[in-house]
Amino acid sequence: MKRYGHGLVVGGFSPPHAGHHHLVRTARERCERLTVLVRGSSDESPPLADRVAWMREIHPDALVVSAADDSPAGLRAAVPEPVDAVFPVEPYPDSYGEPYGESYGAELGRRFGAETVRVEPDPTRFPVTDAAVRADPAGCWDFLEPPVRSALTRRVVVLGAESSGTTTMALALADHYRRRGGVWARTRCVPAYEGEFGALKLAELRAERPGATRSDVTLRSSDFPVIAQHQAEREEEAARAGSPVLFCDTDAFATAIRHERYLGTASPETGEIAAHGRQHLWLLTDHRGVAGENAEGDEELLRPWMTARLLTQLAHSGRRTAVLSGPHEERLAAAVAAVDALLAEGLIPADSHPERR
Repeated sequence: MKRYGHGLVVGGFSPPHAGHHHLVRTARERCERLTVLVRGSSDESPPLADRVAWMREIHPDALVVSAADDSPAGLRAAVPEPVDAVFPVEPYPDSYGEPYGESYGAELGRRFGAETVRVEPDPTRFPVTDAAVRADPAGCWDFLEPPVRSALTRRVVVLGAESSGTTTMALALADHYRRRGGVWARTRCVPAYEGEFGALKLAELRAERPGATRSDVTLRSSDFPVIAQHQAEREEEAARAGSPVLFCDTDAFATAIRHERYLGTASPETGEIAAHGRQHLWLLTDHRGVAGENAEGDEELLRPWMTARLLTQLAHSGRRTAVLSGPHEERLAAAVAAVDALLAEGLIPADSHPERR
């Protein structure tokens, strides 16, 4: 099999799937070095920057670059060095108004002064197309790599005051969607890290004071960013391995509010972590109608404040919110309706340039 010095793979990778990765890996095996050129514009969905980041993570042994100007001339400017072989992702629509009179791959090879090498897809191993992924990402889930699944996963946060049923609701929702079967059977629930963190702090305290109890544990301001960061990392890990929907028992946003509740001031560092979150829906469990059996000390008195503060800040920050109230069955039904509405909007937002697909 002929080998080449510098190979080039050109595609939109919107989003990248198993067929694309087969092409890139095949090209890499046949070339001393490989450049992957991700074409597109910044207002396409998924965003160009995301697609470049995904391809860099998935193919660390290739140089991944981008071209916001996706005309043939723009692509050539993005890869100025000589190219020996072009491995095109085809078919490619003629969106430039030029009567090529030949396939895009052949034209691209001519413009780069390179040989056009086609890698025939294997429909038995990779029965997936760009159109199929965009039409039904969940149906093509197994053909997407972890960073892509993470970006497409709809992340749902259940949050609320102490002992308002957040954990019960998050677990019930995960179980509900697992029952759908197929890819949905992998639906995950990310537990609140604050409880685990508190247990670690208690163990440290008991090493000095064997009789210490949970009420003796004091959280410092510096603890909250640690909790928020661990929560975010575990959420990301679960999104990469789970189904198209992920449930989280609290998040960095709620942790920032809890900092206010415990210490009376805001935590800019925790708020910064929350600002970079990738969640899509927040389900607020109303404390009313839920007995606070686990609430200690003044927590019972602070539950109304926590509910009100969360609701105010959710609205102020423009987060998509549904309030869950009433008996558990009513709360679960309302939560499922809100999640189903989110999923019905699709995992890949429409963009302004569908003709470039």
